[in-house]
Amino acid sequence: MSDLRIADIRVTPIAFADPPLLNNSGCHQPYALRSIIEVETEDGVVGLGESYGTKPVLDGLAATTPALIGSPVTDLNKLWSVGRSALGEAPNRLLPRVVGAVEVALWDALGKTIGCRVCDLLGGQVRESVPFSAYLFYKFARHADATEDDAWGEVLTPEQLVDEARRMIEEHGFDAIKLKAGILEPQAELAGLEALRNAFPKAPLRIDPNGGWHVHTTLDLLPRLEGLVEYLEDPTDGIPGMAVVQAATDVPLATNMCVVTPEHLPPGLAQDAVRVILSDHHYWGGLAASRHLARICAIWNVGLSMHSNSHLGISLAAMTHLAAATPNLTYDCDTHYPWQNAEVIEGGKLSFNKGALSVPNGPGLGVSLDKEALKRLHQNFREHGYDSRDDEAEMRKHRPNWRFARPRY
Repeated sequence: MSDLRIADIRVTPIAFADPPLLNNSGCHQPYALRSIIEVETEDGVVGLGESYGTKPVLDGLAATTPALIGSPVTDLNKLWSVGRSALGEAPNRLLPRVVGAVEVALWDALGKTIGCRVCDLLGGQVRESVPFSAYLFYKFARHADATEDDAWGEVLTPEQLVDEARRMIEEHGFDAIKLKAGILEPQAELAGLEALRNAFPKAPLRIDPNGGWHVHTTLDLLPRLEGLVEYLEDPTDGIPGMAVVQAATDVPLATNMCVVTPEHLPPGLAQDAVRVILSDHHYWGGLAASRHLARICAIWNVGLSMHSNSHLGISLAAMTHLAAATPNLTYDCDTHYPWQNAEVIEGGKLSFNKGALSVPNGPGLGVSLDKEALKRLHQNFREHGYDSRDDEAEMRKHRPNWRFARPRY
């Protein structure tokens, strides 16, 4: 059918304002980089995708997409084959990122063409709404070059952290709370976590040091974490170290760092290094690959949730469709979405109801592109002056002697 064949693929890099959020790698830059993918069929239907906007991904998309013109939007095998030809056969993290960026747009185009929601194409909706967590960060009051504080202000103490959580929960209704860690001394971060427990006694808590703690540090902290967190995400770096920690505790270890490709699954599961995988369709290779991962997790009794990075509504809609069609989603998903003010979809930002999102109405992803917003955000990309993410360099604007280290403590 000609109306299911690809006539054109457009990739538009964008940049949108991001607060000075802190993590083990440093500080978020003033702008987050993304790319918007439009797959237009020969019948004029446009499917949407959203992914990373760094130079390697943009170059990978430029190398891959021309060979897809004329292919059916349903031919995911060809998408992978073309990607391998363009980017190389050896396993690498760029290939699934490029494939995943295009693949979501193919699902959206297919759904819009046949009048079907993406969650139904993925097997059917199994939950009415998808719960998300309040994603807390330590942060500076302003970016280094800014002249006044941002709307959230400084968050470096337990009291400030509780205020941040209270505001986010009041605005969006989240139940679970996640704390990005690996920045301050571990004892200070655990004090923040304990302050959150006192302020929100019933909230499921989780903490993510991004591999910033040594194994011995993590082992020393386990007595304070047991009974406090629902899971402990990437306290230390790598499968062997995670396995040592997991052997010492009943607290489930979660990851979006040491098990992020299919090649990591056999050693990760064999060594019992992780008991929760935070999937991410942006780097697992799209929605179909994420569904395969979910099935593996179900077979091996591994918990499942979703990881997030700074993103906008197309990405969030895709996450919501995927989560709505995944039976074994065992924990509330992550999202940076409350930290972003910009949007690239018509109608403005998606709204959480009691911390959850319903599947957007309409065929495909149920969202459409705001072309004027796309132009503005593309102009941001052209003007801001960088094409890669460098949290370490941004951190040194605030603390000149700071250097990236993993583990740090």
